[in-house]
Amino acid sequence: MRYILLIAVLTINWCSTFAQQPVDAALKQLSQTIADAPHYDSLKESDIRRIKAGLLASPSVAERFGIYLQLYEEYKAFRYDSAHSYALKLQDVATQLNNKTLIQQAKLKLCFSLISAGFFKDAADSLNNIRLDYLPDSLRTEYYLSQGRFHYDMADFGSDNNLKTTNVNDGNKAMDSALALMQPGSFDYEYYNGLKNIRLRNNEAALAIYGKLLSRKALSYHEIALAASTASDIYIQRRQYDSAILLLIAATDADIKSSTKETSAAFNLATLLYQQGNVKDASTCIQLATSDAASYGARQRKVKITDILPLIESEKLSLVKKQERTWITYAAVVTCLLIGVILLILTVQRQVKKLKVAQLKITRAHAKEQETNQRLKEANSIKEEYIGYFFNANSEFFEKMEIFKRNLEQKIRDRKFDEIKTLSNNINLKAEKNYLLQDFDRIFLKLYPNFIAEFNQLFLREHQIELKEGELMNTDLRIFALIRLGIHDPEKIAHILQYSVNTINTYKTKIKNKSVVPNEGFEQKIMSIQAV
Repeated sequence: MRYILLIAVLTINWCSTFAQQPVDAALKQLSQTIADAPHYDSLKESDIRRIKAGLLASPSVAERFGIYLQLYEEYKAFRYDSAHSYALKLQDVATQLNNKTLIQQAKLKLCFSLISAGFFKDAADSLNNIRLDYLPDSLRTEYYLSQGRFHYDMADFGSDNNLKTTNVNDGNKAMDSALALMQPGSFDYEYYNGLKNIRLRNNEAALAIYGKLLSRKALSYHEIALAASTASDIYIQRRQYDSAILLLIAATDADIKSSTKETSAAFNLATLLYQQGNVKDASTCIQLATSDAASYGARQRKVKITDILPLIESEKLSLVKKQERTWITYAAVVTCLLIGVILLILTVQRQVKKLKVAQLKITRAHAKEQETNQRLKEANSIKEEYIGYFFNANSEFFEKMEIFKRNLEQKIRDRKFDEIKTLSNNINLKAEKNYLLQDFDRIFLKLYPNFIAEFNQLFLREHQIELKEGELMNTDLRIFALIRLGIHDPEKIAHILQYSVNTINTYKTKIKNKSVVPNEGFEQKIMSIQAV
């Protein structure tokens, strides 16, 4: 059983042994249950709506009595006004059925609701009007239990102290009559037997009874609340407050989970916590007790709550003011520290700002140096490649000229003047130019292997360059390849590619106009293409 951990681990002698549990942990768990109280109440309301749905099926009068009885049982510890209303409906239906036993049963239900709400005069009148000769044993038991509850409550809540002993004695007599009709060993028998022993001040016997009762498995939440709450009274009398608090925590927890509003556990727990100096949790519990009393409509509990509620709230207010003064002191100290920290931060920020300025200058200088190094590295690569190309091209050119010279001299010596013209015609300047451009393309793409791909990214798909089979680059690419190599002068570009300056400018304008990049930033994008 889950609540055994909250109340005790039973040994052979329950009266002398009680396992102490951490009260703070139990209170923390109870706080969560209090927060979940609306959830449990909604489950209760759902059960009530399900039972009420049976009335929509136009049941017979006898069936309606059974449904009203179910609704009364749901409301009797949940909401007084509804329980009282259904008790009256039970009387009406019982009268229609002309069933004397059911009439007396309905009166018993009305008595219980009146006692629970603190309407003791009306309850006394109702009890006196009940005819025992029409009651079977089960209802006689209920009658005597109501008599016992009435006299015990009169002793507890009545203003006449002279009648207290009389009411307790009358309550004990009613309990004896009820116990004589009950099944020994049942929960009700053991619970009310323990209650009678408490009233007789036989606390040892009562504690033994409740110890055994709470060790049972499968107790309902309401049964746990009844047994734990009643047993706590014994520990309060013994001044064993931690044990009493643990029992009341278990009882309050179970009351919430069974949506029992007609209860004293939360009130007793609040009182005990307040006396122990735990104002915070006492305030939480007294608010719960106030809410339950207001929800149920129990007048006598509202009166008792008003006795201690101002004390708890006043103490809570004093505690808040004390904490406020403490916080003001802390705030003053923290403010002074904060001012010091702010001054220190401002000083550090100034120094950091200076360091950042210096660091920024260093970073910029380093970046500029890196950029210069990159350009030098790139220039060196270009220089190495094109110097090699230049010497190779010159070597091939001189070799061709040497062969041409020898052939020319040979033709002159042999006086073969007609073949000199043929020899001259064998020199194909267009082919030589194409060879030169192909070498340029090959060397440039070796230096800038991603040039064409990155160049095409500057255009929409339909304007991207698609080379013909066998082409490395075309005129459009060569113009901007020369620009990437640092040759920006249109005249030099025109001279290298053997075009007019006007033609070169036309090519450049046409290409820039097709780009997704603004014209003024196009060549900057070209210059950002990296070499290997």
